[in-house]
Amino acid sequence: MKRLVILGGGESGVGTAILGKKEGFDVFLSDRGQLKPHYRDTLDKEGIAWEEGAHNEDKILSADLIMKSPGIPDKAPIIQKAKAKGISIVSEIEFASRYTNTPIIAITGSNGKTTTTLLTHHLLKEAGIEVGLGGNIGYSFAELVATQHPAYYVLEISSFQLDGIVHFAPHIAVLLNITPDHLDRYDYKFENYIASKFRIAMNQTQNDYLIYDADDPVIAEWLSSHTINSKLIPFSIEKELKEGAFLKDNKIYIMLDNQTTEIEVEDISLRGKHNLKNTMAATVAARLLNIRDQSLRESLKGFKGAAHRLEEVKTVEGITYINDSKATNVNSVYYALDTIGGPIIWIVGGQDKGNDYTALLPFINEKVKAIVCLGVDNTPIIRTFSQSAPIIETHSMEEAVLTARKLASEGDTVLLSPACASFDLFKSYEDRGDQFKAAVAKL
Repeated sequence: MKRLVILGGGESGVGTAILGKKEGFDVFLSDRGQLKPHYRDTLDKEGIAWEEGAHNEDKILSADLIMKSPGIPDKAPIIQKAKAKGISIVSEIEFASRYTNTPIIAITGSNGKTTTTLLTHHLLKEAGIEVGLGGNIGYSFAELVATQHPAYYVLEISSFQLDGIVHFAPHIAVLLNITPDHLDRYDYKFENYIASKFRIAMNQTQNDYLIYDADDPVIAEWLSSHTINSKLIPFSIEKELKEGAFLKDNKIYIMLDNQTTEIEVEDISLRGKHNLKNTMAATVAARLLNIRDQSLRESLKGFKGAAHRLEEVKTVEGITYINDSKATNVNSVYYALDTIGGPIIWIVGGQDKGNDYTALLPFINEKVKAIVCLGVDNTPIIRTFSQSAPIIETHSMEEAVLTARKLASEGDTVLLSPACASFDLFKSYEDRGDQFKAAVAKL
């Protein structure tokens, strides 16, 4: 019996354990931190051996195969030792893909992944297609493969997950955009991160598709010097295209196989330029599966966006409060500030990922009335914006919301769009967004 060792006891780790046991592996799960109680219960119920609080090297290095959770860097000592022993190390999506022949729609990009994944799933489901939703959102892909057998899987995929693939090959890949993010994991080299994102197409054949943003200069430059085997389908809001999706006269045109689909922008429930692009990517994927135009139009009208992504929470005394806690990098905040009309009180800060905030300066000068910092160390933010807007530091979400309320007037927007990871003060971006919503509810 082959031995599968799983490092990391979160969603992807426990999902892999379930699938590994089903496929006849001797499974052992190890987490250096503490497992959540419901994950412990699941592993116990499945009869899977596990440990927490430390890595037992002898048990781990006896593996035939290791599945490394996305949060564990390649530089971790236990990973280096496993590599030195010649043990194969894969990501959860690679492991899971070996046990299914179901076609996969995989969506990646620095921003917009969750919205586009949810929308693609919604379009397929509303058209009557049986579809599994997972990856970086909802269930792990491995658990889906172990428990569900739909016609398609729609997966949100991160660069960390793509780093551990060998044969993973989605039938339809979507690459939304590439902006500097997580550079601490890529030796602070943007080109390493770009290459990681393009791994989504690495095993595709000419029978597969890569849907991509033709307006993104990083994507365009990479494609000009690298060969992709799959069929390239671009989308753009800046130029007309012979094939793919583009914006003209406030309509989205989708041109595929000599057929044209037209969708009025005002019929799309999602707002903002970035969401037009997310919508184009999702509708192109749906059209490739021959979903009818009428079904697409109706489904787009009824779609509600992702939680914690430009989520309108409440309007109090003429001040609108928006939760964009999922904006954990500068480009996400750029979209938010671009989408919202001024004046804005901007709540920002958290665990800095080596961010360069200068791209936001035009918005700060033009429409941000004041900045409320919410983080343990706000030095980079203060250094960048101290000449552009008043800055007040706070140390809890309640304090940040109350401070923002004092600074705001009728007609203003209070925007939580942190540009940073949440782990200095919160458990996760969801926890941060939930605390924001709870604080706003008390106003």
